[in-house]
Amino acid sequence: MATGEIESVLKLANEFSKLPGVGKKTAMRYAYYIIGLSNDGAKTFADSIMDVKAKVRLCEECGNFTEESPCSICKTRSQEIICVVKEPKDVVAIEKVKGFKGVYHVLHGTLSPMQHIGPNDIRIRELLDRVNRYGTKEVIMATNPDVEGDATALYIANLLKPLGIKVTRIAQGVSMGSELEFADEITLSRAIEDRRDL
Repeated sequence: MATGEIESVLKLANEFSKLPGVGKKTAMRYAYYIIGLSNDGAKTFADSIMDVKAKVRLCEECGNFTEESPCSICKTRSQEIICVVKEPKDVVAIEKVKGFKGVYHVLHGTLSPMQHIGPNDIRIRELLDRVNRYGTKEVIMATNPDVEGDATALYIANLLKPLGIKVTRIAQGVSMGSELEFADEITLSRAIEDRRDL
């Protein structure tokens, strides 16, 4: 520890640096921001973290984050069309478009042999169960347009097609290698509308 560095501040900054996209300098800025908060402000901040940890869980149907299960989307929308995404943040991205009226299925990952992630490590079995239970007519594969996302989409399509289910892939308005959460609403809207058969 260098002269002038305070152990508790370094510890807090270290925790912030574990967040995605937060480097050491940003983590230190966050730590100093917390120091500058009033006691009430710091308590509110800490309470909101604990509140999320206590209340948020996975929807028993779609696997999205929710405070109630099944979530409001699964409760109120038709299961005829299911949009399959990699992560909960992808649901938020597609919902901003406001054009999709079906439900979602969050895989919580994609197939990646290099990282030893196989079909049993993501929520593929749960998707098959839902499709059979609700008589789903179409599954839209909206995994990221990268090698893992494409491999996952093809794998799931090969499981669903023999069941007579239409399987489509979002159009490539979303550039190869990018993530859905960073696509603008118009591009994402067109990608859903212009989806193609797999």
